[in-house]
Amino acid sequence: MNKTFPDGFLWGGALAANQVEGAYLTDGKGLSTSDVMPDGVFGQVRERTPGDFSIKDVAIDFYHRYPEDIALFAEMGFSCLRVSIAWTRIFPQGDEQEPNEAGLAWYDRLFDELARHNIQPLVTLSHYEMPWALVENYGGWGNRKVIAFFERYARTVFNRYRDKVKLWLTFNEINMSLHAPMTGVGLPEGSSRTAVYQAIHHQLVASGLAVKACHELIPDARIGNMLLGGLTYPLSSKPEDVFATLQDNRSWQFFGDVQCRGAYPGYMQRYFREHDISLQILPEDLAALRHTVDFISFSYYMTGCVTADPALVEKLRGNILDMVPNPHLASSEWGWQIDPLGLRTLLNTLWDRYQKPLFIVENGLGANDQPDADGQIHDDYRISYLNDHLVQVREAIDDGVELMGYTSWGPIDLISASKAEVSKRYGFIHVDLNQDGSGTLNRSRKDSFWWYQQVIKTHGGTLKG
Repeated sequence: MNKTFPDGFLWGGALAANQVEGAYLTDGKGLSTSDVMPDGVFGQVRERTPGDFSIKDVAIDFYHRYPEDIALFAEMGFSCLRVSIAWTRIFPQGDEQEPNEAGLAWYDRLFDELARHNIQPLVTLSHYEMPWALVENYGGWGNRKVIAFFERYARTVFNRYRDKVKLWLTFNEINMSLHAPMTGVGLPEGSSRTAVYQAIHHQLVASGLAVKACHELIPDARIGNMLLGGLTYPLSSKPEDVFATLQDNRSWQFFGDVQCRGAYPGYMQRYFREHDISLQILPEDLAALRHTVDFISFSYYMTGCVTADPALVEKLRGNILDMVPNPHLASSEWGWQIDPLGLRTLLNTLWDRYQKPLFIVENGLGANDQPDADGQIHDDYRISYLNDHLVQVREAIDDGVELMGYTSWGPIDLISASKAEVSKRYGFIHVDLNQDGSGTLNRSRKDSFWWYQQVIKTHGGTLKG
């Protein structure tokens, strides 16, 4: 008999406001960093002008179509939906004293709709965006004042939704600021390491203050961090490669160490000394960092390799990370290497390191789905990818890992983060949309929709392997 997942395990999908909502200036919303990066995380900042167009301006129009989409999620059997709140819907410029009621009211309606379908929201406070005015007027997270603006925003939404939302995350893929500083901390590409780490420090302090506020205002809620799970392996068994891999993994584990243990680890203090990075860290910052998260959430898409030999470094652009390709793994259309067993390894690594509950809040396959003559999408490649990863998740639970749930990335087609592409589709639900904005936006079920429905219904009993 197939193993099944434990009772109470949360099944669902994950979305981000700037990749699905659209309505980018509706109901008083301000411009975000995402709005001025129409070509995605790796694109350039472009100031908006009247009449210009970005595919993210409309996205999949979740802002107006969320009841239909939530009904489809409920049909699949979701018990959890990860969403993010657009900071600019609540504080359009970021530094206002009073929030925008129209923005608050929209998320009330969203959470009420989820409740009607018995779907629990998992809410990210900041997912790849911040108010553009905070970048223009304050220099983004490089300015200590932004900590207080974020804390005011966090306390506002905690108070407003305290009876509707019991699972929260602070910053999405917080370690990505090392690779895309404008998206992560509102700093321009080419910023110095000192500037980026100072901004990251401010963000880590803000995360601690958000944890403190959540515990005060919603005592029965849990709040976690969110890491980009960038697990790497040594390219060879040479001791130099093994140690280089340890160092590479610490570059992202550092964020989890601070958020879970409440202080900067010794290896990071050495890194700062050796790279002449001097941060302004105040006594009240250290107190804020001691407010640690209740659980660790993370994304997982791929692994890579590390070598200490510069002559062997052949860079492969994938997600936010540059990784040396693993010669033993196949790759997706976008060059992301597929490694289901790596997910089990990562789960065990995080559990062994932190001994806190884990939550997989992103995992999925981006593919250029092609409908057949009848308009149907037979995405057996997506089913295979997800099946193989979920089999390894189940093994990790048997290893003793405490896992809260699994929300696949993009349960409905959305606008990809890295390059703002429509063609890179993740969903169980197809959206009729083209890169130029044409299309009916009609929703239709792919083969994977029915597959995931059965996986959830049987608590994973239908998984093969």
